[in-house]
Amino acid sequence: MLSDRSYMRDNYPRQTTSVLTWLLCTIVAGFILQNVFWKWMGPGVGRTFDTLFALSPQALLSGKIWTLVTYSLLHSMTSFLHVVFNALWIYLLGKELLPILGSKRFMWLYAGGVMLGGALWVAANWADTGLLVGASAGVCALLMVFAAINPNRSITLLLFFIVPVTIKPKWMVMFLLGFDLLGFLFYELPGGAGINNIGHSAHLGGFAAGWLFFRYVHQRGESTSGQSAPSIELPVWLKRSKPQTGKAAYQVNVGGAKKASSSSPSRHLDLTAEVDRILDKINVDGFGALTDEEKRILDRAKDSLNKR
Repeated sequence: MLSDRSYMRDNYPRQTTSVLTWLLCTIVAGFILQNVFWKWMGPGVGRTFDTLFALSPQALLSGKIWTLVTYSLLHSMTSFLHVVFNALWIYLLGKELLPILGSKRFMWLYAGGVMLGGALWVAANWADTGLLVGASAGVCALLMVFAAINPNRSITLLLFFIVPVTIKPKWMVMFLLGFDLLGFLFYELPGGAGINNIGHSAHLGGFAAGWLFFRYVHQRGESTSGQSAPSIELPVWLKRSKPQTGKAAYQVNVGGAKKASSSSPSRHLDLTAEVDRILDKINVDGFGALTDEEKRILDRAKDSLNKR
């Protein structure tokens, strides 16, 4: 039954999905392992662990290609806030982007930010012997897409966890881009380690990955289906709507009495199967991947459920 599916309930909860949970758990697990090797087994073992999974030009030259991804699972051992802030941003942005992008596109966006950020950092620090750790490049990619979809949506941040500051995403991204660009030009390129050891080039790579994803993946999908940029709000078909006075293309039996011929069992089964297919598509690719016709079918199914 359509009404038995969680997607079609009026009280549908917006919860994090398993892909976001697994991503956060993997980051936390990487940080725990890092602490175990450094603090329980000694600095020598800890450095070996970091060398194996952190990113550096030497690691890539020795064939450790996986470090382009695994470096995002490690974080600074001297600042606990490094992993806390990254995990918090991934959680908050993931809650907003997952309903729009779907699990696969969300992970491709995050992984693309991590890899492009790592590649740009290696190119800018080719002669450096340092290591890059942290998920900040992936966070920058998520933030760029969120700001591109909702440039004027006001959000409130707690500065130093105390002072509330309200800002629009587009200004936040512009400020961070300016900060990282200055740090890249005046600290990293001359051979420094960045402002407060920040990998500005990795952040810039993450922002670039987010923009490329939004421009050539997300917007291309919208232009294909002929829809405008989606909002963060729940889709229309998930909201309770007033019954329409016009005759619906599909009808259901109420109280055992037969309606028009359009409510025949075969028609109802066809609608059910089509809605099931569309809901499975939303689970994989997000609501933004639907065509106009698929959205109209969901609206009809929603109206049918409201009349029961």
